Amino acid sequence: MEGSSLLLAVVCLLGPLVQGSPSQCPSPCHCHGDLLHVICYNAGLKKIPQISEATRLLNLQENSLGNLPSGGFGEMKGLISLHLQHCKIQEIAGQAFKGLKKLVYLYLSNNEISVMRPGAFEDLTMLTYLYLDGNRISTLAKGIFSPMVNLFILQLNNNSIPELSVGVFSGAKDLRWLHLSDNKINSIQPGALDDVENLAILHLDRNKLSTYPTGSMSKLRVVEELTLSRNPMATIPDNAFRSFGRYMERLYLDNMGLQKFSDGAFSGVTALKSLHIQNNKVKNLPGSLDLSTITNLTLSGNPWSCTCQLASLRKWMDTSRLRPDAVCAAPSTQRGKQVRDSAAFSRCKGKTRRANKGLRH
Repeated sequence: MEGSSLLLAVVCLLGPLVQGSPSQCPSPCHCHGDLLHVICYNAGLKKIPQISEATRLLNLQENSLGNLPSGGFGEMKGLISLHLQHCKIQEIAGQAFKGLKKLVYLYLSNNEISVMRPGAFEDLTMLTYLYLDGNRISTLAKGIFSPMVNLFILQLNNNSIPELSVGVFSGAKDLRWLHLSDNKINSIQPGALDDVENLAILHLDRNKLSTYPTGSMSKLRVVEELTLSRNPMATIPDNAFRSFGRYMERLYLDNMGLQKFSDGAFSGVTALKSLHIQNNKVKNLPGSLDLSTITNLTLSGNPWSCTCQLASLRKWMDTSRLRPDAVCAAPSTQRGKQVRDSAAFSRCKGKTRRANKGLRH
């Protein structure tokens, strides 16, 4: 009895230490699979808890963590997925993720991050998915992403980034999806995207680009989807998409105030399937646009000039299953009529059976 009482006293005395040790589930959290998954969702935490090196997933969403200090995750060397959304994080210190050499997923969405110190992402050599959307980031230091040599998706949308400078993406050579929607980007320096020439998806919509960044885009080789919607861009220049034209399938140019395409704007574009140019000020389509591959086309909200310059569009409409909404604004005799129903093209040269045959798909 005496021995039992002594043992019970020792257990009671050491209980708090055992509960707080990395080999046990932190008291406000829920753990699964022998600590493989540690869920501390909305647990009232003010700092990073200590967890086991065996843990693979740590969910800290909806806690008030403030800043991420250096080495705060240092003992969690087995982590693969780290969830830090909605944690009121304002600053990421240098070496904040030091030791997380196996981390693949890092979610930092919807915080208040405005500062990422040099070396913030040190050691994240296996990181593949990084979500920084919905923060207050206004500057990206040169080489900030350089440790992430395996980065595949980078979400930076809904921030306050004003420009992209040379070297900002250095090291991230395998990046394939780059989301920069809803920022304040008014400048992309020539060479800023050279380090990520293998981008397949590039979202730049809802920014402040007033001219097409030819010097920055010309090194991109395999872009499949490009969104430039809601940038105040008046013209698309010659050869805008040439460097990746064989691969580009989806292009979004809607709601830009776009007035015209240079005649060679679509030179080299041979695989385009989806084109969105609604709600602009475009009157004609350029001669370089090959409509024969198009399977999704939006044209509404433009003042189309129903003259022979638009005859190729009408021919495509005659042979396509699509019936996109496009209304003539000129000449006055055709104003208000659908392009597909207008008689303005009946006398245009080249409207022959042979010409139409070549457009079927």
